[in-house]
Amino acid sequence: MNRQSNFTGAPERHPWLFIPTLYFAEGLPYIIVNAVSVVLYKNFGVSNKVIGLTSILMWPWVIKMLWAPFIDTHSTKRNWIIFMQVCLGAGLIMLAGVLQLSAFLLISLIIFVLIAFFSATHDIAIDGFYMLALNKKQQAFYVGVRSTFYRISVIFGSGLLVVLAGNLQKNLNNMVLSWQIVLAFAGFLFIIAFLFHRFYLPYPGTDIPGKSLVQRESFVEIFVSYLKQKKIVPIIIFILVYRLGEAVLEKMSPAFMLDKPEAGGLGLATETFGLVKGTVGVISLTVGGLLGGWLISKFGLKKCIWPMALMLKLPDIVYVYMSIQKPGLFVIYILVAFEQFGYGIGFTAFMVFLMYIARGRYKTSHYAISTGIMALGMMIPGMLSGYLQTALGYTKFFIMVLFLTIPGLITLFFIPLDNPDERGVQ
Repeated sequence: MNRQSNFTGAPERHPWLFIPTLYFAEGLPYIIVNAVSVVLYKNFGVSNKVIGLTSILMWPWVIKMLWAPFIDTHSTKRNWIIFMQVCLGAGLIMLAGVLQLSAFLLISLIIFVLIAFFSATHDIAIDGFYMLALNKKQQAFYVGVRSTFYRISVIFGSGLLVVLAGNLQKNLNNMVLSWQIVLAFAGFLFIIAFLFHRFYLPYPGTDIPGKSLVQRESFVEIFVSYLKQKKIVPIIIFILVYRLGEAVLEKMSPAFMLDKPEAGGLGLATETFGLVKGTVGVISLTVGGLLGGWLISKFGLKKCIWPMALMLKLPDIVYVYMSIQKPGLFVIYILVAFEQFGYGIGFTAFMVFLMYIARGRYKTSHYAISTGIMALGMMIPGMLSGYLQTALGYTKFFIMVLFLTIPGLITLFFIPLDNPDERGVQ
């Protein structure tokens, strides 16, 4: 088939048909690998030490820019998208099949690694396709749509799928079968996504294999230009440590909510956790992100970053309170919503800063480098989180989290926060 479309005269190829489905499909495997896996392993009795080590699954997103040129020069973005969706569907179905094996932990981790690489490649193809399939005006208009449906996939994955797993466990009284059904269901969703996108994704005339910018210019030159920025050392340190506290908290907060009270946890049922963190929490996170974006657009990053950074970090104290008081479910909903709302505000400031420092002719590559450093800053502390929690217990661990938020605040004194227009950033 050699059809091409610029969407101007093809209603069946209208962006509203495929932008929502693409970005839902982009977000779902990421949240399954990095969040749903924590709940699954906790249900299976895997220790917090091992759960913390699963942060290594973020590695493909750290280094995905390294194989982006291969995606650019071999086949089309459209082909990569539909091929990766087949791989993701097969990977999830395969994952469901190994849960009953005695060596399920090792085998499932290997499959999760494969799914992570498929997902990172899928991300590259979708983001590239977005820029090829839509003109500049459409790109600006649909940026909110793509973000919204990415968030919906997060709610679906960490909320509804987890709730489904919990309810199935109650009704079937079979934890393994319940998770097998959930993962197989997620896998079949990707088969459906493949079939839909196989027939409904457009064929942009510019979506052809060819030399990418990254290939025309050496990686060395791109990295050198990134490292030549003013104040690059404090910038890199800031990217690595801004979310240091949250990095060690990320894997252990679900473990804390799911652990039995005698182990220091809140003892939430799986389906209740899905509603608390995966639904109410993610909605609060999204609202916080929207508010953060509005505040920065109105007042500028320089005026907003301090209060927004504090909104990211100070709400972490709710975990100290919950670990001591073991409050009722209604209070847990409120506290988690508050913490996630603050996270949404503070994380927005961070992402805007990364856009500010993506400058010049290599701004796309610079932004990719920054997000790779960001993922590294989350991955390494996350890998240690299980060991730290096991050694300290939940209350002392959460107090430590509060202290780990301080380095990120200190770096705010040293990073450039001037208006991007004055620095030549578009």
